[in-house]
Amino acid sequence: MTQRVVLATRNAGKVAELRRILADAGLDLELVGADAFAALPDVAETGTTFAANALLKARAVAAHTNLPSVADDSGLCVDALNGMPGILSARWAGRHGDDDANLDLLLAQLAEVPDERRGAHFFCSAAVAMPPGPHGAAGECRVVEGQVDGSLLHQRRGTGGFGYDPIFVPYGSARTTAEMDAAEKDAISHRGQAFRALVPVLRELLGG
Repeated sequence: MTQRVVLATRNAGKVAELRRILADAGLDLELVGADAFAALPDVAETGTTFAANALLKARAVAAHTNLPSVADDSGLCVDALNGMPGILSARWAGRHGDDDANLDLLLAQLAEVPDERRGAHFFCSAAVAMPPGPHGAAGECRVVEGQVDGSLLHQRRGTGGFGYDPIFVPYGSARTTAEMDAAEKDAISHRGQAFRALVPVLRELLGG
C-alpha cells in the first residue's frame, strides 16, 4: 500500500513541485496537501527562524492527521534590508499571501538602492515530522535547507512562479525565476534544493 504523506500547505504550486521531485526520485508516495483534510487547522507561524516555523507546521499536521508530514518555511532575504523580509516574506505588506502588495512594498523600499547593492537570496527550511508514537511520544523530525543567491530588479518581469519570483534573477542567469518553466526553476530554487534534500530523509524514515 502506498504511503500517504501530507504537505502542510494549501498552495497547489508547492504540492505540485514536491510531487514532481518525489516522482523524479522514484519515491512511491501519495502526496496530498492540507486541503485534503477539511478540519485541519491553520498553524500559527510563531517561530523566529525558517526552521522553527517549518517544524511547528510539520509537527502539528503530523499530530492532527497521524501521517508523516512535510512543511516548509521560506522567504526572500534582502541584503539592503538586513535580511528582511525573511520569515515575514508572505505577509510583508500586512496581509498573508498578497503577492502584489508585498512586491509593491518591497520595490518601493528599494527604489533608491543601486543595482550593485540589490543582492538577495531565497532561503528555505523543509521539515518532515513522523506522527506521534505510543503514549503521546513525539515522532521523529528532521530539517533540511536550500538557498539560491541572486539580485533584484527594479520592476517585474515574467508571469510564472509566485511571490517575489518576478523580480529575482539568480546569479548566473539572465532571467527571473518567473521567466523560467517549472523544471528550470525546480533545478535551482531554494525550495527545490530543500525538497530534493528531503528525498533520502523520507526514504530512511519511511523505509522506501
